[in-house]
Order: sequence, then structure tokens, then C-alpha cells
Amino acid sequence: MDMEMYTGMNMDVNINIAMVEGKYNLLINELKKIITGQDQFLEHMSIALFTGGHILVEGVPGVGKTLAARSLAKTLDAEFSRIQFTPDLMPSDVTGTKVFDIKNSTFYMKKGPAFTNILLADEINRATPKTQSSLLECMEERSVTIDGETHILPEPFMVIATMNPLEFEGTYPLPEAQLDRFLMKLTVNHLPPEQEEALLLRVNESGGVLRPETISPVITIGEWHSIRNEINKVRVSENIIRYITAIIYTTRNSPAVLLGASTRASIALLQCSKTMAAFQGRDFVIPEDVVELVNPVLRHRLIIKPEARLDNVSVDDILAGIVKKVPVPR
Repeated sequence: MDMEMYTGMNMDVNINIAMVEGKYNLLINELKKIITGQDQFLEHMSIALFTGGHILVEGVPGVGKTLAARSLAKTLDAEFSRIQFTPDLMPSDVTGTKVFDIKNSTFYMKKGPAFTNILLADEINRATPKTQSSLLECMEERSVTIDGETHILPEPFMVIATMNPLEFEGTYPLPEAQLDRFLMKLTVNHLPPEQEEALLLRVNESGGVLRPETISPVITIGEWHSIRNEINKVRVSENIIRYITAIIYTTRNSPAVLLGASTRASIALLQCSKTMAAFQGRDFVIPEDVVELVNPVLRHRLIIKPEARLDNVSVDDILAGIVKKVPVPR
């Protein structure tokens, strides 16, 4: 592969790529102490964290979605909050509200669980659309407005929302506008037998349970900001920009797709590719970075036609066909 065509034009930018790669390896190794056999999921979750986005995690119960979220917060030495979404949950239960103090005859702000660094929205599709929409401003603007007063959320701020792909009774599907605000949609599946066996051996040796408390913080909030600054310096050539644009454009013109990827999706694919390149020890993006991230970044943003669903064609199948169709820059 000719790397020169991917290195871009900003040759004078000073980037500490070794620091980024080293911190990423520390993070992943710490997460693997608890999470077994989900290497790609952990990698993509870490990319979302350092790209500054949110993730939607789909998986059946008992595959470690909540454990992964708690463990990620522990490695970052960050604040963690969990909300169990239910049909009777109110928007104020998420963002907070003004409370009247009888003693002082004044209102004061009672902050909700959204005022944290990593927010686990468990079974987000069980809440009503009104409550789901309370996260829209949090996710996009990184702020909460209550009674006309805007409150800025801490940085980093990351929403990890979970959904059960099998249960539909009593659920409210997320609208497209909210789905598009998630940087990635990740899927967590059952482990193959050999990895399940390794997990059971580890659980047995640990006394019967794996807890995030055994994880040590390896990255401070200050280091998170430094890593973000370094990732922003990763170079992207015009060839890669053109490649990303071609993939996004093809999703909008695919015969099996009713609604293609948005402009927000193309920006997300670009930013995630830069983060992945930095994690791999490179200060420039290559096509393989883009290809690796097409599915997690785009799978929740496409609406496929009913006839394609009847033919059992999945979004991942369509994206795989698009990646094969779009010429790779050489």
C-alpha cells in the first residue's frame, strides 16, 4: 500500500501519536479484565468515547452491556449514572427539575442523573417518546434547559443506551431524529463456546462474580481532553474524504434503501476514522479505517424498504454491498 497518498498535506502538525496509542492499550487491557470475548465491541466503544459521541447497544439480556458501561466509566475515573427506562419515567427524572424550598421560599435546581460523565440509559425504548426526547438536547447540545435556564453538562458526556432486540411489547421505537444522534450502534451477541468456557473459568477463579470495582482508573479527565486534541490532528487526505463521501452518497441511492445516511453520518464516519487511526498508532487515516467503521456508524441511520425486509435483507447486508461497490482509493 502506498501510504503517501493517505498522509494528507498537514506535514507540519506535531502529534503525539505514541501517547494516544499507549493510553488506548491501557484502557483496552483494563476492560478485558472484566469483559471476555468482545474485543471489537470494546474497541468501538472506546472509539466512541474518544470521538465524543454516544452509542446505542443492542443485545439480549445477560451479555454484559451494563457491565461494559460501568467498566468503561471506571477506567476513565469518571462519574457514572444509570437510568432504568420504564413507561412511567418522566423527563424530569432524567434531566432534573426546579424544587421549591419552603424554608427559604425560593426555588433551587435539583439535578437529574443526566449530570454525569457516562450515562447508561438502560432499555431506552421502554420509555415514552416524551421521556426519550428529554435526551435530545443532552446528546446534541451537551446541555439541559429547565424553566428557560440552560445548564451545561460536564465533559466528557457520553450516553450508552441499551435495547433488547427480541422484546417489542410495551416498547416505543426510537424516532429517526434521535437515532441519528447516536454516533454508533453496536451489537453484542452470545459468545462462542470456547470463549464462554474461558469466561466461566475466570468467574470461577474470581469467586463467582466479576465486578467493575476490580478495574483501576488508567485515564484521567484531563488526559481524555489531551487525547481528543491529539486525535483532532490526525491527517485525512482528499482521497479518503472522497471515499467517505462516495459511501454516504451510495447509501442515499441504493435501490433497497428508503432513506440514506445524513450529513451528520458522514461527519461521524470521518471523526471515528481519525480516532481509529490514532489508536492503531498512525497519524493518518487509511481506507481500512473507514471500512471497519461503516457498519457501526451507519447501520442505525438507514431506513430500508419493506420489500427488502421481506427478502430478509438486513442493513448490514446492504452496507456490505455498498462497501464492495464503492472503489477503494489506490
